[in-house]
Amino acid sequence: MTPTAPIELKSRAEIEIMRRANLIVYEVLQTLSEMVVPGATTAEINAKAAELTREKGATPAFLGYPAHSAKTPPFPGVICASINDAIVHGIPNDQPLKEGDILSIDYGCVFDGYYGDSAVTIPVGTVPDRIEKLLKLTNQSLHDAIAQCVPGNRIGDISNAVQSRVEPAGFGVVREFVGHGIGKRMHEPPAIPNFGKSGQGRVLKAGMVIAIEPMVTAGAYETKLLPDGWTAVTRDGSFAAHFEHTVAITDQGPYVLSMP
Repeated sequence: MTPTAPIELKSRAEIEIMRRANLIVYEVLQTLSEMVVPGATTAEINAKAAELTREKGATPAFLGYPAHSAKTPPFPGVICASINDAIVHGIPNDQPLKEGDILSIDYGCVFDGYYGDSAVTIPVGTVPDRIEKLLKLTNQSLHDAIAQCVPGNRIGDISNAVQSRVEPAGFGVVREFVGHGIGKRMHEPPAIPNFGKSGQGRVLKAGMVIAIEPMVTAGAYETKLLPDGWTAVTRDGSFAAHFEHTVAITDQGPYVLSMP
């Protein structure tokens, strides 16, 4: 996505279709979150996501998504399941979750030709205080960013809202992965970084729909890619949290499509 790529504004009718897609995402994530307990596997959670997506008449958004490299197979999961130091794009597997882990579940679907997308990070049982704070601050930074989603503001206002919440508290903001526009495609312009200066970047306009997704670490922000070609982890091994909502910019203020 280039900085000057055209942004497709959505009509009210299109936004309402996206609302239905995103409410499916919300409902599925609610059920999946309840499955996050010691001993559960992300493969089991992935299978439930596939079942629920079919039941709701939607199509998985991530399953079969092409990789950046021709050497890497398409994404094999219905969900991205990222454990502990995995930031994003973790592949579901049979590894049992254990007490003290955290699991980020990123889930999307297509309904009536439009995409929904959201993510949440869930503690597995009891986690240390610093990790609990990591989850809380990441979620708070998302809602700080959403509050900036009004016409006339700029993308930098969203980005800075995340960074200014997270970094003063001693946590790291991932630079390599960013939020995005969304609509008839999963990834549309514009890119939505989680770091930057207020008052900079493209102007927000009514009809824009964006996925805002802070990715925050308990250590440094540098990342590396695992040999599977998908899973991005923290370079220093610190835990990472990921929260995401799909938000429409309207003249009445931010309209969070992936919340009831």
